[in-house]
Amino acid sequence: QVQLVESGGGSVQPGGSLRLSCAASGSPTGVYVMGWYRQPPGKPRELVATVSQRGHKNYADSVNGRFTISRDNTKNTVELQMNSLKPDDTAVYYCNLLPLGTGMNYWGNGTLVTVSS
Repeated sequence: QVQLVESGGGSVQPGGSLRLSCAASGSPTGVYVMGWYRQPPGKPRELVATVSQRGHKNYADSVNGRFTISRDNTKNTVELQMNSLKPDDTAVYYCNLLPLGTGMNYWGNGTLVTVSS
């Protein structure tokens, strides 16, 4: 059973930076995409960024140019470097691992990011 554990959330002022980390345990196998989603207060969960095992990255328009996703296949970790944070980035951020072709989809418990002056 794959488990995802996030870390690195917190409070920051507008314009600041935070780095989120996620570690996958349970030895995921096969081909899988890792990524980050977020759920702002009162809104549905939305894509932030994903990265494939080959390193192909996909970003939401709202974070493109400010956030950078990275992945270490040897450690089964994914990180999200968030720069130039805005109040609209306030949300619970969830780590995701999607094994392709299996019908499975794994989520972490989430970590809160608050951007406020």
